[in-house]
Amino acid sequence: MEKNRYRDNGSSTVPETGAPVKKKHLVREYAESILIAVILALFIRAFVVQAFKIPSGSMEDTLLIGDHLLVNKFICGPLIPFTDKRLFKIRDPRQGDVIVFEYPEDPSKDFIKRVVGVPGDIVQGIDKKVYVNGRLYQNPHEVHKEQDIIPKEQNPRDTFGPVKVPEDSYFVMGDNRDRSYDSRFWGTVKKEKIKGLAFIKYWSWDNWRVRWGSIGRLIQ
Repeated sequence: MEKNRYRDNGSSTVPETGAPVKKKHLVREYAESILIAVILALFIRAFVVQAFKIPSGSMEDTLLIGDHLLVNKFICGPLIPFTDKRLFKIRDPRQGDVIVFEYPEDPSKDFIKRVVGVPGDIVQGIDKKVYVNGRLYQNPHEVHKEQDIIPKEQNPRDTFGPVKVPEDSYFVMGDNRDRSYDSRFWGTVKKEKIKGLAFIKYWSWDNWRVRWGSIGRLIQ
């Protein structure tokens, strides 16, 4: 058989009898690559993992101002947009978990606290001590940086409740108990407002100084 002969048509070399093969424009290739990368990033952020930065000291000394975290959105199940339904939920939040959620009084802000009470629990504070279902709850990460005891009539910081946690809601507190604005003041967090479980520090920065010992540390 006679071999196909080739000719140059100015854009690519093709068989004489075949249709011209146009080269994909370089700008289009870059645009398609960027579009795919953006879609993947949005998918990962919405359904798998999201980055957060600690802006306040309410979770000291577990989390410090300037810590950057990754939050696992998959474990609690990512929310389907514009619904209260979740996909592929592994489990519900448990007592002791550190969660990120929409601040109930201002949904545009994200808060991070530790779960103290789950649905059905009765939570009460007496002189800085927290009781869950009548038993003293002591978390090894909690700290108290104020020595005074504030009366319940003045402020719920040290003495509050008892509070029964509603269905599909969670009672949360900061590890820096005396300097945290949490469920003692504004109530419980609804399940659909939870964004995920904080699980690792990927960066930590303090006044132009890198806290190398914090990077890569799991959040407990």
